[in-house]
Parts: sequence; C-alpha cells; structure tokens
Amino acid sequence: MKLLDIGDLSRRSGVPPSTLRYYDDIGLIKSVARHGLRRQFEPLALTQLSLVVLGKSAGFSLDEIAGMFGADGQPNLPRGDLKIRADAIDRQIGNLTVLRDALRHVADCPAPSHMECPSFQKLLRVATRRRDGKQRA
Repeated sequence: MKLLDIGDLSRRSGVPPSTLRYYDDIGLIKSVARHGLRRQFEPLALTQLSLVVLGKSAGFSLDEIAGMFGADGQPNLPRGDLKIRADAIDRQIGNLTVLRDALRHVADCPAPSHMECPSFQKLLRVATRRRDGKQRA
C-alpha cells in the first residue's frame, strides 16, 4: 500500500497541512509513518477527511465527527444522529426561506410603507411564530 505524504494528502483533500497536523494530533486521522519530518498517511485518510468536511458542513463538532469512526478508522455513521441533523437542516432551510422571501419582498414592495403592506405583515407574523417556536423547543 502506497502511503500519502502530508503534502500529497493536503493537495488531494484540499485541507491545509496545518489542519492535517491538528487532526492527527487530536486523533481524528492517524499518520502511520514519517518520511524525514513529514507525516505519512494511509489512503483511508482521504475518505476520513471527506467525511470530516461533510460533517463540519452539516454542523457536527469535531468531537461528534470523531465518534463517527470506529477504532479501525473506518466510518461508523450513527444513522439516528444523521436523521436528527437532517431534520434540523430542514428547519433551518424553512427559516432561511422565510427570511429570503421577506428580504425580497422588502426590496420589491410597491407599497408606500412596508408596514402598510399585508404581505409584509404576514411575513413578519410567520417569522415571529418560527422564532417563538424555536425558543420553546
């Protein structure tokens, strides 16, 4: 098996070497050898880094992501946690959609005052209900 030098891993993954060293230091990925002072990684590190990037994009912490790998470094994804995160993203999409619609309406509304506009008033009520519902949850 051909090992990947930290520079090669960085180029192929798009993750800076300093971040790779940090991930190695905290045990998120594991270097398996050194070539001089340069850390060497198994090809599995590419898959692990892809999952780290995806997990971070989904809002998981590094600790949560670390828990998604088995002792052998293979992915062990907790389906229940993924469904919960997907539901949270759906709620965020809904909230962002309301915000986008409100901003577009404010930008395009022909009413002399936005406070006189029934559509804008409705958007404000929806946004308030969503915010209040989030605070209670």
